[in-house]
Amino acid sequence: MAGSASSRPAWLGVIPLILYRVASALLTLFLVSAVVFTISGLLPGDAAQEVLGQSATPQQVVALRHEMGLDQPALLRYYNWLSSIAAGDPGVSYVANMPVRQIISDRLPNTLILAGITAAISVILALMIGIVSAIYRGSRIDRVLNVITLSLVATPEFLVATLGVLLFSVKLQWLPSISLAQEDASWSAMLRALALPVLSLTFVVVAQMARMTRAAVADQLDRPYVEMARLKGVPFRRIVLFHVMPNAIGPVVNAMALSLSYLMGGALIVETIFNYPGLASLMVNAVTSRDMPLLQSCAMIFCAVYLAMMLVADVIAILANPRLRA
Repeated sequence: MAGSASSRPAWLGVIPLILYRVASALLTLFLVSAVVFTISGLLPGDAAQEVLGQSATPQQVVALRHEMGLDQPALLRYYNWLSSIAAGDPGVSYVANMPVRQIISDRLPNTLILAGITAAISVILALMIGIVSAIYRGSRIDRVLNVITLSLVATPEFLVATLGVLLFSVKLQWLPSISLAQEDASWSAMLRALALPVLSLTFVVVAQMARMTRAAVADQLDRPYVEMARLKGVPFRRIVLFHVMPNAIGPVVNAMALSLSYLMGGALIVETIFNYPGLASLMVNAVTSRDMPLLQSCAMIFCAVYLAMMLVADVIAILANPRLRA
C-alpha cells in the first residue's frame, strides 16, 4: 500500500487544493452578488420614473414599478435575480426593452478585443522590463526604468488618455480621438481605432506588472542556489531562464493576474473618454439610466472575470511551486 501511495502522481495531491480554491471563488462570487444587488438598489432615483420620464403621472409610475417587480420585498427580488443569473437569463433591460444577454453579447467582444490586445502587448513589455531591471539592479538602466515605471504608476489613466488625444489626435493628427470602427472595417482601420485606448491602458498596466516582476526575479537572484550555480560555471542566461523564472513564476503570474484583471473594470474611464463601445461604457450608461438588470449583469461579469483570473493565477502558482501545495 505504501508503495502504491508513493507512486501516485504528484498532481493528484493538487486536486483537493484546486477544488478548495474553486469553492472559495464561488462563495466569494455569491457574496459579491449580494453586495452588487444591495448597492445598485441604493442608487438615487427611480428606475420606473427614468423610463417614463418626468411627465409621467404617479399612477403610471406605480403601475410600471409593479410590472418591473420593484414593489416586491428586497429579499424576494434578490432571490429571483440570483436564480435568473444562475440560469443564464439576466432579465430584460428597463430602458432598451431588450434581453440583457443580447445587449451584453453585442458589447462584450469589443471589450475582450481591447483587453486581449492590451494584455498581449503589456505582458511582453512587462516581462522584458522587469527581468532586465532585476538583472542590472543598481545600474543606470535599472534607475531609469524605475523612474519611468514609478511615474507611470502614479499617473492616472485619464491623464494618459487625455495627453494621448492632445498629442496624437490634435497636434500630430495621426490617430482618431474617437474609437469607432465599423464591423466590416479593414485591419488597419481597426488598429487605428484601437491604438489610443490600447496605448492608454498599456502604460498603466505595464508599470505595475514590471515592478512586481522585477521584485520577484530580484528575490530569486539573491537565493543561494543562484550563487551555487554561478560558481559551478552555469551560464547566467541559463540560470535566469531555467532556474530563476520557474521559481519566480508564482509571484509573476499573480502580479499579471492582478494587473490584467484591471483591464475589464479599469477600462471604464478609457472607454468613456474615447467613446469606445465596450462593456465598461455600457455599465456607465446603465448607471445613468438606472437600468438595474443591465448594471447588475455588467458588475457581475467584471467580478467573475476578476475572480477567474485570480483563480487561474493561484492554480498556475500551485502547479509551478511545489512548496505552495502544503
